[in-house]
Amino acid sequence: MEKKSIRDKMINYIFTISRQPVRYKDLLAANALHNEGMYVDPAKLNFRMNISKAYSVYALICACILIPVILIIHFLPETNRHIPIFGVIFATSCVFISFNYFTAWLRDSITLKLIKRAWVLHFPYFPYEKYSAQVEELYNEIRKKELPRKDWEQYVLDGLLKK
Repeated sequence: MEKKSIRDKMINYIFTISRQPVRYKDLLAANALHNEGMYVDPAKLNFRMNISKAYSVYALICACILIPVILIIHFLPETNRHIPIFGVIFATSCVFISFNYFTAWLRDSITLKLIKRAWVLHFPYFPYEKYSAQVEELYNEIRKKELPRKDWEQYVLDGLLKK
């Protein structure tokens, strides 16, 4: 039985992933955007985030971090009362700001996972790590040349075989 990481369990809980395969043109576009470090539209890769589940997982993570810190601070000897007030303000701002980083990290993780899954379907003989940059270049050439979509697959495969 395959052992799943905590990240994979969070992704499976938070995201709804369609069973529909990713279309070829959407895979090319998503690969190009991902390689450039850009945001990939979830509709291209057929997934959706359940925001209430994301909040619940994030709240659990924050509780696991903050409760021990609060207990340690609570049992420390008397200190200046201004320090805990500033600490609470700082911790609260960190919690609210870092939620955006948390969702971006999850979205990037699922994007890469789904691109690799679709890659195996559309490019079974070309490993993702080795050929993703070349496919991105070919996709950009296709867009510049304004080739019809029916010719995209043949153009990309011919380009990969030439290199």
